[in-house]
Amino acid sequence: MSKVEDFLSKTEEQEIVEAIRVAEQNTSGEIRVHLEKTTSMAPFERAVEVFNLLEMHKTKDSNGVLLYVAVKDKQFVICGDKGINEKVADNFWNTTKDVIANHFKNGDFKQGLVDGILKAGEQLKHHFPYQDDDTDELSNEISVG
Repeated sequence: MSKVEDFLSKTEEQEIVEAIRVAEQNTSGEIRVHLEKTTSMAPFERAVEVFNLLEMHKTKDSNGVLLYVAVKDKQFVICGDKGINEKVADNFWNTTKDVIANHFKNGDFKQGLVDGILKAGEQLKHHFPYQDDDTDELSNEISVG
């Protein structure tokens, strides 16, 4: 699968958007998924660039999380903003990455993303619980580059 369009079906995309909605309903945190065919940059550097292009660094509590996937390169990165990175355990993103990678190895990309989103949402909920004045600051739709 080298095309971004072939990575997920429309139904799978909607299931991922729904997982983001569910994960965010109990937190002020924000989660995004970004897919692109390939990158000429180191995947983490590109993820940070996309994080900033999507203006995820502008959330009120600096608690955005990006799941970035370079489809053809078979690379993915979880990029958290400084607010969440200061609160989660040092190995948190590695354990979340392992959950995603296990599904990806079996070709179940949708479930890998869903499980990663829900795991990130649990940490966001723990460290950034929903407040009455919270608003959904970022789109839940999957971005494609």
